[in-house]
Amino acid sequence: MTTQSNRIPAYLAALAYALIIGFSFLFMKMTINTAHPLDVLAHRFLLSTLVLGIPILLGWIKVTCTWRDIWRILPLAMLSPILFFAFQAFGLLYASSSEAGIIQATAPIFTLILATYFLKEQSSWIQKGSLLLSVIGVVFIFVMKGGTNFSLSNLGGILLLIGSALCFAGYGVLARPLTKQYNPLQLTWVTMITACVLFNIVALGRHLILGTVIEYVQPFTEPHYGFALLYLGILSSLGTTLLSSYALSHLEATKMSVFSNFATITSMIAGSVFLHEQLMYYHIIGTALIILGVLGTNWGKRSGDQSKQMITSKS
Repeated sequence: MTTQSNRIPAYLAALAYALIIGFSFLFMKMTINTAHPLDVLAHRFLLSTLVLGIPILLGWIKVTCTWRDIWRILPLAMLSPILFFAFQAFGLLYASSSEAGIIQATAPIFTLILATYFLKEQSSWIQKGSLLLSVIGVVFIFVMKGGTNFSLSNLGGILLLIGSALCFAGYGVLARPLTKQYNPLQLTWVTMITACVLFNIVALGRHLILGTVIEYVQPFTEPHYGFALLYLGILSSLGTTLLSSYALSHLEATKMSVFSNFATITSMIAGSVFLHEQLMYYHIIGTALIILGVLGTNWGKRSGDQSKQMITSKS
């Protein structure tokens, strides 16, 4: 049984996951201005696979997976990173980043619904309210920034982004039981290879059809692209998969998913520091709501649990 002391590293892993994701939006902007979204996905997962694969092939890290294990983990890889990133990348071609931020903020709600139905995870009304408070904090920030202009012309992109949020929720729910059978390295290795192979086949296939194969490698001539790719490939793809797998082995899917809203705070700070974007009052209000929501979702049931444990121990 996982104790509160054992959960501290899991909470830290979840927080680190959110911090990395928050900065990834900044680096993603740098890459998609240079290369096609499919090429960016192909390059980042190729890099991730190489970084993890080299020490595995050299025997420095031992990862054993049978074909049966791979088939079991494959659906997880299809949900994320493959469908999650694909829906997100193409959704952003037809919808604004503000719309994407608002829709992605609803992912913890989808996770709560799916986790309750499939994993039978129980949550108190305090936790449900706290999760909603965190979502409201994210939505408030984007609405105040002018992200309420949803239109039918963006409907295709919005539907793709909703699909991305659903995949994120599905990943958390499916990964939760898998983390009981496999360690984070096994899950990461299979998902990275799957994403690498699929995205590179699609990207190279597109270039072969268009006769633009040279454009697949051309972005690497830009120094800023390589720098951004290092962050996306090593930290944002490989690192977050390891961190989320570890966190989900100790935390319920709902508790883990709400940490994703911390990414909005990190992204906001990154924009202020590196892009010199101005911080407004609504950023502070939204941040407070997000933090209170995350704390309430993860500790809102503690007093009740402690009471039950005391009654059980007395009996």
